[in-house]
Amino acid sequence: MISLDGILASNLKIGVVSSVSAHLVKTNLAHAGNVSGQYLGHNRYGKGEVGELVLIEGQKAVLLGRITEVTLPDKDRTEISQDFAGSRQIDAIGFIRLLGSVNPQSLRVTAGVSSYPRLGDRVYSAPGEFISQIPLLTSTGVDGAPPEVSLKLGHVAGDGGFPIAVTPEKIFGRHCAILGSTGGGKSWTTSKLVEECRSHAAKVVLIDATGEYRSLIGDDTVHCHLGNPLHQADGSTEVAIPPTSFTESDFIALFQPSGKTQGPKLREAIKSLRLVNLAPDLFPRHIVWKVDQSKELYREAMNRGNNARLVGNPNTPFNPRYLVPQLVQECCYPTAFNDGERFGSASNEISHCSSLMTRILGVMESPSLSCVFSPAAGLSSFVEQLDTFIHGDKTLFRVCLSSIGYEFNAREVVANVIGRLLLQRARAEVFRRKPLITILDEAHNFLGKTVGNEDDLQNLDAFELIAKEGRKYGLNICLATQRPRDITEGVLSQMGTLLVHRLTNDRDREVVERACGEIDRSAAAFLPNLKQGEVAMVGVDFPIPVTIQIGRPSQPPISDGPSFQSTWARPQI
Repeated sequence: MISLDGILASNLKIGVVSSVSAHLVKTNLAHAGNVSGQYLGHNRYGKGEVGELVLIEGQKAVLLGRITEVTLPDKDRTEISQDFAGSRQIDAIGFIRLLGSVNPQSLRVTAGVSSYPRLGDRVYSAPGEFISQIPLLTSTGVDGAPPEVSLKLGHVAGDGGFPIAVTPEKIFGRHCAILGSTGGGKSWTTSKLVEECRSHAAKVVLIDATGEYRSLIGDDTVHCHLGNPLHQADGSTEVAIPPTSFTESDFIALFQPSGKTQGPKLREAIKSLRLVNLAPDLFPRHIVWKVDQSKELYREAMNRGNNARLVGNPNTPFNPRYLVPQLVQECCYPTAFNDGERFGSASNEISHCSSLMTRILGVMESPSLSCVFSPAAGLSSFVEQLDTFIHGDKTLFRVCLSSIGYEFNAREVVANVIGRLLLQRARAEVFRRKPLITILDEAHNFLGKTVGNEDDLQNLDAFELIAKEGRKYGLNICLATQRPRDITEGVLSQMGTLLVHRLTNDRDREVVERACGEIDRSAAAFLPNLKQGEVAMVGVDFPIPVTIQIGRPSQPPISDGPSFQSTWARPQI
């Protein structure tokens, strides 16, 4: 158990305070002229290096800060010459950005400055053991007892001797986002989180956009795939998503009616097919015949039970395979004023709807949507597989979307359907006693998407709704993306914890800063320089940004691209 004397050890002293402002403290560094840092045991301490976390022994509290700059006064710069060997003292100044306060008794870490240091107060390198405990010491009411469940993510960055563990409440309790440029280690972090969740009695749904997580195998895992991906996990089950899982807005997003005619006619056709589904005995040919036909059967069907209300419900199922012939029947003139017993004759509106009919046929025949409109015989339903997992004893449910293409917005719509199925179960209180974590890989492909034109604009917002209201139902989401700027600011602001890998794009860093008020510009300045696998953990429960070297997952993702060295090498003659 760490103590105040342990974190303010005399052999970790690096200097004294020489200047104090509201957010910045300057210190005279005693060891800036040393050739390198110092090893204490097996652990290295920079003793005044940029990026190092330091502790300032104040009069009322201990302050935690980060060194952001080390410099010499202009008059002393000549002391650093080409033959400087680090063998003499130099009068260097360290600039320390204040991050938070440490309670001297409990060592609890809080954001903000409880009391400022005075000139001459001593400054120490923060021990690695203390840094590793910051995620636990930021909790309210820390009593020193280790939590029963914690996720072992890795170790203190730059020091392999002190492991860091975080409670699942802090990672997932207020939703989580894993951000980072390509090659920064985002997929490894996702795999490590899944691995740690699987070591406990967790429930995780992983939506795998590219198939790279097919390496996650085990008796506690269920793999399923939509369509026919090139690479499948061992034992993966091909499933179909029935059209009954789609709502009216999903079909409109797929078929994208245009103009002032196609949208209303498509909606009327959907309503008619809902009526057929509710009263199949009255419509044996699976459509409502309207052109020059009597309204008697139509009215009889509408007057049954709650059919009139259900026909207008966007969640009422229907058979989309009959949309084209039903559209033909919808293209009729309005009933004459003096003849309300029959539908009108065929109108020229059918010519305006011909392109919509062609698109509907193209969507239904698309290989990307074969899992919806033309699944192979005997395939199990994705909905049944999902419900079996939710009520069973398995830990991980992975669904592979890698074979779902982007034509007709198929991938975005299918993912949105999956998100809505999860949200429906959450609203039904299914996850209240057993929280469910949903990990959405390549989230920028699915969030903030709108499909259609100004006449029929559809928002694919299932995952946005999960981010906004899922937490109170026990449904938490973890987003993984390499393009934070493509995630709406409203969604990112709902992420209580951000695991930020290297970000080289300034727009991405600005988005992170705005989404998480606890990360200041001094902390964001280090994001482009994080090594592969290093992650800065910030958020509501982490007012002090902590840099972690993520541990190697036991089942790393299969995310390596082709090797140019092996594929381009010419055989030796």
